[in-house]
Amino acid sequence: MTSQKNLSIAHAWFEAFNSHNLEKLLSLYDDEAEHFSPKLKIRHPETNGLVVGKEALKNWWQDAFDILPTLHYKVKTLTADSDRVFMEYIRTVENEENMLVAEVLEIREGSIIASRVYHG
Repeated sequence: MTSQKNLSIAHAWFEAFNSHNLEKLLSLYDDEAEHFSPKLKIRHPETNGLVVGKEALKNWWQDAFDILPTLHYKVKTLTADSDRVFMEYIRTVENEENMLVAEVLEIREGSIIASRVYHG
């Protein structure tokens, strides 16, 4: 993949996430994709912050969309190479303080195979 194609995947990711279009979001991921998030570790300690596979991703994001109906991400920076996209964005939720978030998408053959979220 080229860095430009990976940037296209990142833009599609934000579009799907911000419209809370779960099926479109999941379509960007490999069937066995891994996702790590500090919020996941807090809300579901048994996962140690890691979920694997589309069904687990679907459950995690559906839960987020259900409890945070105003959840929205505003892109600050996207940097890509042939294997990864580094994304920096602002997480906004009504009645909560905005949060700066960084996330890395690892991409192979046009699908996200791993994602890792970083925030304070």
